[in-house]
Amino acid sequence: MKRILALATLLFALCFAMPGWADDAPAAAATVSAAVDAAASAAPAAATPAAAPVPNKGDTAWLITATLLVVMMAAPGLGLFYGGMVRSKNMLSILMQTLVIFCLLGVLWAVYGYSLAFTDGNAFIGGFDKLFMKGVTPDTVVATFSKGVVLPEYIFASFELTFAAITPALIIGGFAERIKFTAVLAFMVLWFTFSYIPMAHMVWYWAGPDAFTSAEAAEKAAEVGGFLFNKGALDFAGGTVVHINAGIAALIGAFMIGPRLGYRRESMAPHSLTMTMVGGSLLWVGWFGFNVGSSLEAGATAGLAFFNTLVATCAATVSWTLIEAVFKGKPSMLGAISGAIAGLVVITPACGLVGPMGAIIMGLLGGLVCYWGVNGLKRMLGMDDTLDVFGVHGVGGILGALLTGVFASPELGGTGVYDYVANAVAPYDMSAQLVAQAWGVGTAVVWSGVVSYIAFKLVDLTIGLRVGEDAEREGLDLSTHGESAYHD
Repeated sequence: MKRILALATLLFALCFAMPGWADDAPAAAATVSAAVDAAASAAPAAATPAAAPVPNKGDTAWLITATLLVVMMAAPGLGLFYGGMVRSKNMLSILMQTLVIFCLLGVLWAVYGYSLAFTDGNAFIGGFDKLFMKGVTPDTVVATFSKGVVLPEYIFASFELTFAAITPALIIGGFAERIKFTAVLAFMVLWFTFSYIPMAHMVWYWAGPDAFTSAEAAEKAAEVGGFLFNKGALDFAGGTVVHINAGIAALIGAFMIGPRLGYRRESMAPHSLTMTMVGGSLLWVGWFGFNVGSSLEAGATAGLAFFNTLVATCAATVSWTLIEAVFKGKPSMLGAISGAIAGLVVITPACGLVGPMGAIIMGLLGGLVCYWGVNGLKRMLGMDDTLDVFGVHGVGGILGALLTGVFASPELGGTGVYDYVANAVAPYDMSAQLVAQAWGVGTAVVWSGVVSYIAFKLVDLTIGLRVGEDAEREGLDLSTHGESAYHD
């Protein structure tokens, strides 16, 4: 306990060390006029100043569509996928938790989340420059991954809101059917603030491509970059920020809250695999917004991410189904849709960085390894991770993050890492990239683990985490919400 608290104190001290907030430095989620202004000031007095970049309507339309797809993942998709796997007496509680968590954290994202994740601060967290969306207007723009290409800032902020709001909702599967609704909400606010936001800043915050005009400029730009971005960790759409982060939180929650009453003694079979299949399919469709939208442009990288997301998911579904048939004698619907989700998780950090064959191999391995995570590792750990959040999202996220370092290599069909100073793909060092990926994995595991433990402990000491035995046996639908999903 003392060691955990000491580590937590160190992490939060690093997180909130005040470097001196910069008001006008360029950023991936901030106005990208610095490079243009610099170029204009260096030009002869008689020269016409370069025009500021204008958002492309196609990119803007695609990001609006991608954002809507991710919203679909949260409300109907995740709710139905999780809800079908619990007992009928807890169906509405799952739908309620996924919906309200998404909406609550969407509000907090606008109030302070966006500012702390995507403005200048230190290597671990941003600042308060855009608190309450201050300074964001229909005319402000943000950088993409191409020099001189921008997006309307409101669209970028909306897209990132959906990531920030759905990620905590993933966690509830680790302790479904036994946690207080008020405890869920209190925990999510703490975890969102101290785990999701810092991880998003560490992985995705940088000065934007237009800041990298020379080696000296790149060195200066690194001063505002996130900790893991500067380590070189690759995470195209959220392997560390979303899946490892949420998977570890679910693992900690499952241990701290304890197993369901009657676990491994009573039947706890899913009440509607039809709903789980429908929800899982909605997740798959919505995941194209999640992954492909992370390209921030409707271009070639978006096409690569789309194809990889498709084939990796197919491959994981096939491998999970086959291994289940071998070890259990019969392939199951639950196994097949779980394999699909495993494939989506594994390819998330790599979808815009690896080639199609690399994506297929990642999918095949994802199905096999996540099957073990759900059926082998879960038993070894002796926990009741109700809906296998850690076995799929945690294990799959770790596997995907590490394999990204392998298959991003141009020699294996990947895109490599782009050097914005040289305006070309840099020489690829796989061993160095694997070290960078390990930094991302290790940081996500430790950060989320410590924050989750402290947040659960605080909620337990104040509100209490678990419902009473009578309420749990009656089901959370009636005991917590006074409603029933089904009527005779």
